[in-house]
Amino acid sequence: MTPAPHTQGDRPLVLFPEDVPAIEAVPLADRDLPAGTYELLTRTARAHPDHPALHLLGENGAGWRNAPTWTFGHLLEEVHRAANAYLALDLPEGGVVALMLPNLGATYAALLGAQAVGIVTPVNPMLAEDHIVEILTLTGAHLLLAPGPGLAPDLWAKARRIAARLPRLRALAAVGSARSGLTSQEIDFGEMAAAQPADRLNTARRPGPQDLAAYFHTGGTTGVPKVAPHTHAMEVYMAWALGCSGAYLDDAVVLAGLPLFHVNALHVTGLGPFMHGRPVVSLGPLGYRDRTLMADFWRIIEHYGVSSFSGVPTVYANLPAIPADADLSSLRAGAVGAAPLPKKVRTTFEATAKVPMLEGYGLTEATCATAATPAFAPREGTVGLRLPYQHVKAVTLDSGDRPTADCAPGRSGVLAIKGPSVFPGYLRPGPTGPAPDPAGKVFDGWLLTGDLGRVDEDGYLYLTGRAKDLIIRGGHNIDPQLVEESLLDHPDVTAAAVIGAPDPHSGEVPAAYLVLTEASQATEEDLLAWARDRAPEPAAAPKAVRVVAALPVTAVGKIYKPALLQDAVRRLITDELARAGLAAQVEIELRDGRPHALIRPAGDEAGRYGPLAAELDRYSFTYEITT
Repeated sequence: MTPAPHTQGDRPLVLFPEDVPAIEAVPLADRDLPAGTYELLTRTARAHPDHPALHLLGENGAGWRNAPTWTFGHLLEEVHRAANAYLALDLPEGGVVALMLPNLGATYAALLGAQAVGIVTPVNPMLAEDHIVEILTLTGAHLLLAPGPGLAPDLWAKARRIAARLPRLRALAAVGSARSGLTSQEIDFGEMAAAQPADRLNTARRPGPQDLAAYFHTGGTTGVPKVAPHTHAMEVYMAWALGCSGAYLDDAVVLAGLPLFHVNALHVTGLGPFMHGRPVVSLGPLGYRDRTLMADFWRIIEHYGVSSFSGVPTVYANLPAIPADADLSSLRAGAVGAAPLPKKVRTTFEATAKVPMLEGYGLTEATCATAATPAFAPREGTVGLRLPYQHVKAVTLDSGDRPTADCAPGRSGVLAIKGPSVFPGYLRPGPTGPAPDPAGKVFDGWLLTGDLGRVDEDGYLYLTGRAKDLIIRGGHNIDPQLVEESLLDHPDVTAAAVIGAPDPHSGEVPAAYLVLTEASQATEEDLLAWARDRAPEPAAAPKAVRVVAALPVTAVGKIYKPALLQDAVRRLITDELARAGLAAQVEIELRDGRPHALIRPAGDEAGRYGPLAAELDRYSFTYEITT
């Protein structure tokens, strides 16, 4: 007989590995989950209309101690107004609303309102214009919302240029702007929404579990961008499953600093707490990049009684010092994922904040999260325990990247996921419009992640390699091929390879290795400037350029990037040795796909390596100093 899981009231909790199968003893279909995200919010607003839903820091010029607060009742009203404005703009059934917006209260309303009557496409406004046009063309966007000229004039100008290239777009609407600065064809969305009913939707149709709710673009776009469709069932399940972690218990307050075009922001610091009636403290338009707010980060935690926040390693590496008199008794944990975690980042945070850092694992194609570390049962070296109703295994692949066999527990392979979080396939153009296509990614319901790892008998995940060549800079996915293509446009560049070089703050940063023509006079500084000016987005600009005689290749002539990663780590360690005035022999091995450095001091210098070890601890690669 399966034992009952841990619970709080009627809410099941995953505190130990045995709680997962205990929860799964009840079929997911019997859990009475909402049919869609609109019903999710409606249930909470009816149960807790006067409870705070959003503390909106950085809005209306108010200091963070006096930030505007929306209750769940008010949030639902704003969602109604936004959804009804879309209908007034003739959004068709299943129509697509694209957002190029910073984190504002209006963005939450615009996003959830779009899901109530159609499909939302939140886009990173810092992407190159060509890539945004490709995404919005693929998704068939009918409406585009962007910050108006009074809020962000440069982004509004960018949105205008993008809209002019989208012949099917029905309207361009400005958020946070008065009518001044708009043409007669452009919409002041705030003005239009304010005139709409706030107590209801102006349509009898309600989204169902299998209706599409959102299109999220992934970081690995080549040619036609990869767009991952999410259904309402996927998003509602994720909000419920995240609650099993205990992150949204009755006194929880969640801090949000990641942008709402990122699935973590929508789910971990959005739909998750909203489903469970817990408030979110939004760090505003700039989020974790707001230097003024981040300087008072710990005071904000103290003032609002924040219990948890979610970030990438970069966020944790750049947190300010904790004031000696700060009361952080409300804080339970920091959640981290999406990038390699340097050991020093973890140890520093846990030593100073006095709470654990809990790793997780997920990807856009599986809604958001697949594994999370249970607070009472962390397991060293893992990225967490699988969430209920999601199943994870390691598999072997054939030469065509198709699964051939399951790996035994503890054996490494390519991780595959099955369950209610798995997307229906990338969005592809079709004769009747875009449609999800699972080909090459989902096999018999199993999503191939491309990540190398293993799963133990209890369901804990261990990552042993990375998804192909994708660079993850502070949680932001960068496709190196796009950067390589921009570099190959240089007349002197004959070959290019871009890798993720270790970085103490961002986990990884792009680094380029280039082969030049024999007659080239270009310097590495010249090439770095070229790369910076032509990168597909600012985050993709290489931090270093190395000119080499030839790129390493495999037996079949493919560029062998692991050798370049070894070179990057060797250069880094050599530079650190030079700064410390030390001499050593350095060898770089690849262990489970990750760099491991063997540092052999010259002579009797081993005792002088303490400061060097402290520097190397800031990176995610492993090393040993040995004689």
